[in-house]
Amino acid sequence: MSDAPGDDVVPVSVRLGQVVPPEDPEDWTRPLTWVAAFGMLAGPITALAWFVVAPPDDAAIALPATYLVAASLAAGAAATGATQLGAARALTATLGAGLFGALVVIMLGVLMAGERQIGSASPTLAHAFAAAAAGVAGALDAAIVAIGVAQIRSRLIRLLPALLSAIVMAAIIVAVLM
Repeated sequence: MSDAPGDDVVPVSVRLGQVVPPEDPEDWTRPLTWVAAFGMLAGPITALAWFVVAPPDDAAIALPATYLVAASLAAGAAATGATQLGAARALTATLGAGLFGALVVIMLGVLMAGERQIGSASPTLAHAFAAAAAGVAGALDAAIVAIGVAQIRSRLIRLLPALLSAIVMAAIIVAVLM
């Protein structure tokens, strides 16, 4: 067997005809991938359903749906973080899911606002912003809790404390904002 000058660059498995594909980090056949994806989209799905079925008509008071969107955004972020082992991964997954969900909720509020108002935000955008801000606060709270429970092997035990604290924080922040 002769050593050609280009053989140093090509991996041995390729030279021998045994190409092994790399692992796909986004393996959609695994249930945890679906949990993480749904966690990121829980708040936006709830907001979209609300804005399509019965959009708000008053921006002055918090509606039960405002609390529901904020809680689902925070709970989804907590569920996404609970899929991860390790403090750094749980923290970044929880915050990433919360921030992504909040961005989509605000975008839905803008798109579903209908008319533009001068001097004040439309009720849809006002509720979307309040729910998104409260959801991010809940996600931040869940991320802090997730750091403490990240080394526990049971996903359910990692999820429950973060989930409960996220929902409570989101409800408190909605009440403060509206």
